[in-house]
Amino acid sequence: MRPTGAVAVDFGPSDHDSPPRTSDDFEQVPYPSSHWSHREEELPLFSVSEEKARRRVPKSAATPFASDPGRDLYDDEGKDVYNKPRSFKAYHSSGRPPQPPLPPPTSIREFLLQNVEHVTPVIYTLLSCWTRFHRIGHSGLVVWDEAHFGKFGSHYLKREFYFDVHPPLGKMLVGLVGLLSGYDGSFEFKSGAEYPDSVPYVAMRVMLATFGVAMVPLGWYTAVELGMTQWACHLVALMVLCDVGWLCISRFILLDSMLLFFTLLTVFCMSKFHNQQYQSFTFDWWMWLSFTGISIGLTTSVKMIGLFVTALVGLYTIEDLWEKFGDLRMPVRDQVRHWVARVVCLIIVPFLVFMASFKIHFMVLNHSGPGDAQMSSLFQANLVGNDFSRNPLEVAIGSKVTLKNVGYGGGLLHSHVQTYPIGSMQQQITCYHYKDDNNEWNLWPRWDEPAYNPEAPIQFLKHNDVIRLSHGPTGRNLHSHTIPAPVTKLNHEVSCYGNQTVGDIHDHWVVEVVDDIKRGSRQHVDKIHSLTTRLRFRHQLLGCYLRAANAVLPQWGFKQIEVSCIPENNPKDTHTYWNVESHWNERLPAGDTKYYRSPFWRDFWHLNVAMMTSNNALVPDPDKEDILASKPFDWPFMHLGLRMCGWGDTQTKYYLMGNPVVWWGGAASLIVSLGAVAVYLLRQQRKYTDMDAHEWEHFLYVGKVAFFGWALHYVPFLIMGRVTYVHHYLPTLYFAVLMLAHLLDHFIFSSRRWTQRTKAISFGVCAGSIVLCFWWFKGVAFGIDGPINEHKGLLWRKSWNIYTE
Repeated sequence: MRPTGAVAVDFGPSDHDSPPRTSDDFEQVPYPSSHWSHREEELPLFSVSEEKARRRVPKSAATPFASDPGRDLYDDEGKDVYNKPRSFKAYHSSGRPPQPPLPPPTSIREFLLQNVEHVTPVIYTLLSCWTRFHRIGHSGLVVWDEAHFGKFGSHYLKREFYFDVHPPLGKMLVGLVGLLSGYDGSFEFKSGAEYPDSVPYVAMRVMLATFGVAMVPLGWYTAVELGMTQWACHLVALMVLCDVGWLCISRFILLDSMLLFFTLLTVFCMSKFHNQQYQSFTFDWWMWLSFTGISIGLTTSVKMIGLFVTALVGLYTIEDLWEKFGDLRMPVRDQVRHWVARVVCLIIVPFLVFMASFKIHFMVLNHSGPGDAQMSSLFQANLVGNDFSRNPLEVAIGSKVTLKNVGYGGGLLHSHVQTYPIGSMQQQITCYHYKDDNNEWNLWPRWDEPAYNPEAPIQFLKHNDVIRLSHGPTGRNLHSHTIPAPVTKLNHEVSCYGNQTVGDIHDHWVVEVVDDIKRGSRQHVDKIHSLTTRLRFRHQLLGCYLRAANAVLPQWGFKQIEVSCIPENNPKDTHTYWNVESHWNERLPAGDTKYYRSPFWRDFWHLNVAMMTSNNALVPDPDKEDILASKPFDWPFMHLGLRMCGWGDTQTKYYLMGNPVVWWGGAASLIVSLGAVAVYLLRQQRKYTDMDAHEWEHFLYVGKVAFFGWALHYVPFLIMGRVTYVHHYLPTLYFAVLMLAHLLDHFIFSSRRWTQRTKAISFGVCAGSIVLCFWWFKGVAFGIDGPINEHKGLLWRKSWNIYTE
């Protein structure tokens, strides 16, 4: 009988009864296996349950939050025990987990089962087709900036060179859409004009709206790649589908639908590439890295604000390379390969795409057009229909010329009968980018020499010759004196003074040869040639140089470029360089057209600088109220909208505004995200554990993409001086949408504290609010007919100018 409470302890077999012990009897410590053995979820992310949503990616330990000890193993490779341990991190755990390759389907049913996750985005795409194409041709008038971009498309069809502040890819696509639609390029696209039957404007709008259609599936798949749950993926797709701002801007012949599409494409490719980081230098890794670079080039080739999403990819790349730099296990060779791969795919490839768009632009637009004067004289000489081929080559006293400023963005030396309202009150001298008779100047001898005699031997213009420049239409002489220039006060004013018989030594200019594009340095230039010889004009008495930079005259100078005389002698200042562009002299033979060639690189650089200069010159006019313009602070909470057309009772009216739920929710989410990160960091400092390692890393990764993407697209508009409109916020809005979906996913859909019912109700409220708000305001995008005051309930903010005032 065993005593009550006694405990029997088995100490195992005695040493006398057991066989000899071997090393296999001791505990075996396994070496950490590869990351393939740690995959916890093999199903597509779309199929992940909400309870597992926060554990859908492998864990890593290098965070300030709770770590996973199973991932914190370190092989010291035989080194001493005092070697500093480092966490083992096989691949990034912040995006979508790697998916195993599926076996080839053996039946249609198996194929459908393998691709069931694509059914939902297909449905959203079909819904997007309806919203973008519904009533797209209802208004038969030229709406808003269709007047600009439709006209640019016409120039491509007529192959006439034009100038615009935006890169050419988007406008080339407008021209291509016109070509595919059967448009011949004959319509002038005047604002508010009615489209004739010869212009297939509906087909052109439909083709360009396809870019807006593709935004919806891109939003869905980007949310998937960012590791969001199916609830959040649905919300991202719904917000992209139901925002009336994106919808409205996509339904016309504009560049914005292309810009938005390529911006979303860049973010998608970047997130795709991020999820290939566990298998560097594989085919998929290279493919998505290259696609990211190509999409960057395409975005920037539509509008220069594509540089903002380029900056986002750049910040991501810098952080990624910094992490790899701190990985002591990575061989130096792999470090170098990573750097080279980023340089090639994210710098060289985008630049080649960007440059290729300009090459095609120059190849197509090979006829003379309205934008010739923005380009160099040599470039213009190669355009079909340009009369430079009839210009005499060698310039002489008695020639009539136009003088082109060589500085990037420079125009033609110009004068008109209007006088300065300040300073000398004499006739104005400006630089002008359009060709007219007021750009013509005659080259005459100085006052102390005999007057020009057309019967005398020809006197060719050479280095250090002193001449007088007389304005053709008015007969006044180019003149300078010590009166300060109207804008650049440190320079001397340049004016037109006197006539053919009245003048003084202040009219004398010394011609200094800088070089010749074809013949080389000054020593090789015996005679000055039109188009190729670069000159400087030094005032003989004051010693200053004729200069036209980018200073813009006030309204009394018609916003033209100021011309002044700068006392400083800077031989490298290209804004003091001039060349003879047009040249007329009956005593001289026509030049050889084969002599004129302009290199692509010079034309490419010249056009880009001219674009940036002109874009910066689009400043608000303080003397003129622009009822369409808005300030960046007006955008996040939608303080103002934009009337895209006339507001008469008989017109179809379009109002560019956003879905209030989407815009206000996105703006609020950005503020909440900063507060959430601050609270988490404070709690971590107090040793609270809110998330494990991979959850924290995922929270930061998506938050950084959304927040920095928004900031990089928004902050530049706060510091730039150009006029801004509400459509400038549309690319920025996408990142606010991602942030809103991310926070809802984090606090509700992926949270373990809420039941499935609560999550479903929350999703229903969010989705219902988005859809109902879209339905309420859909008329501003589809078009409002009749008197606007009969459509009640649209004025949610008093600052909106929807109703007639």
